[in-house]
Amino acid sequence: MLRITRVRQALVVTGITSLVLASSLVAGAATTTGSYNAADAKLVPASFTKTTIQVATDATYAPDESMSGTTMVGFDVDMMKAIAKTLGVKINENNVTFDSILAGIDAGRYQIANSSFTDTKAREKQVYFVDYFQAGEAVYAKSSSSVKFSGLPSLCGLSVAVETGTTEQSDAVNTAKTCSASKKLTVLAYPTQTSADLAVSSGRAKLGFLDSQVAGYVVSQSKGAFKLVGSAIEVAPYGIGTPKTAAGKGLATAIKAAVKTLIANGTYGAILAKWGVSAGSLPTAKIVLDGATS
Repeated sequence: MLRITRVRQALVVTGITSLVLASSLVAGAATTTGSYNAADAKLVPASFTKTTIQVATDATYAPDESMSGTTMVGFDVDMMKAIAKTLGVKINENNVTFDSILAGIDAGRYQIANSSFTDTKAREKQVYFVDYFQAGEAVYAKSSSSVKFSGLPSLCGLSVAVETGTTEQSDAVNTAKTCSASKKLTVLAYPTQTSADLAVSSGRAKLGFLDSQVAGYVVSQSKGAFKLVGSAIEVAPYGIGTPKTAAGKGLATAIKAAVKTLIANGTYGAILAKWGVSAGSLPTAKIVLDGATS
């Protein structure tokens, strides 16, 4: 999920309303599953090769990660499965609240954080990040709303729903400090994105504030109840996190190699296309370790 950065450009999310689920994968596209790569697999530290790696994900953030019945789905989920197959390792996805993930990595409960984490310098003090995607922040409102959005200052005077622990929460809270007494910003934080969405639909919040491709998905699935407002802001890279240890860095290095392999063999592009988020793709040169700019 997008976190604290100030890149001075907006992510152009082409065809955001065309976001679709797995069944809409175009016939003839490259596989989304990937294949074993021996060279990449050799980079995995021994401590991770004979165990099941525990992956932490907050599955309330479609199309990145969500639940379909009892099955976790999404582009992040497919990406992690393809990375695991490339590296020849076993993984287990754990559905947990977003703000508990990095603490879980620190405590050793999980070895990978895979939940739309924006790579920031602050987070790099807790985990290693492999950058693999980029997204901006965006807002949505009820279709009947006349609210305008032209950047963070325009949130003043409104009530905004965010998920706890996100950069959107931090940005909204920081913006609230700059608003005048006559135009206070009310920030309503919820444990899941689903709860934040309900706050908007119920009228408790005027706007939903979240990552750009997720905002587009929420709108596309709302059957006309919601609309995007304004343009995306604050573009930043997503990162897959690993423990801040020597073994964790080795695992991050292996994941980085795997993502580059997935780009080369077409799997990466096929996964993004499957979930309608191709606008957030990164070139091979930007698949880096700890690439935060702020």
